[in-house]
Amino acid sequence: GELSHARGLEKAVDDYSVTIFDRAYYSAAFLLDWEHSGTQRDWLMRARSGLKYEILQELGPGDWLVQLTVSRDAHRQRDDLPKHWQARLIEYSIEGKARRYLTSMIDAKRYPANEVAAHYNERWEIELGFREIKQNLLNGEQLRSKQPELVRQELWGTLLAYNLIRQEMRLMAEEMKVAPQRLSFLWLSQAIANALRFCPTETPGTIPKRLAELRTQAQHFMLPPRRKRAYPRVVKPRPVKYPKKKPTELN
Repeated sequence: GELSHARGLEKAVDDYSVTIFDRAYYSAAFLLDWEHSGTQRDWLMRARSGLKYEILQELGPGDWLVQLTVSRDAHRQRDDLPKHWQARLIEYSIEGKARRYLTSMIDAKRYPANEVAAHYNERWEIELGFREIKQNLLNGEQLRSKQPELVRQELWGTLLAYNLIRQEMRLMAEEMKVAPQRLSFLWLSQAIANALRFCPTETPGTIPKRLAELRTQAQHFMLPPRRKRAYPRVVKPRPVKYPKKKPTELN
């Protein structure tokens, strides 16, 4: 599972950082190891439904220091774990819906509850970035390289291209005084690729000129404001392979 593969990743994380996890990573052993693997290596996640806890202190409206119990199964696997551990539980309303977050950032003055909740919501912007890389830059195809070193090289080049396009989008958005998310990554990446297609046959000084011409056309890459989700995220029912029984008619 993902939790098993994630063990040991804390060695690659810097100190004074916060890592956002999915709810599937809720594990006392995993989160405590992550938190104690360095200096201020904090974590943040959505609280699981049915989470059992004891309130130790109220840090503010919808903000508590809670005590959680380590499960018996965790103790069987790790006898060095404590019986209880502490975390911070935040309840925050987004578009009229209550959301609960669990984090190791206990200092409420240093980490206000609304900023912690807003930081988690930025996670979805990262997910959109992953989609743009896979669908737009890679056209939904896998990496072509077969050897590990070449895979790293190809992936590094893809990430460089993505960040350069995003940088140009930021500069365009600043001139138009709009958020960078209002510009279409798909349309702009295609326009930049077309503008740079003939650059190898020209002098390097023409590249800034071509990009400057694109900025004058930035209004053509504008997207409408984001619409609110019409249908909430729900678990879809599994399709039934058996046909429905027809009601029998009574004579």
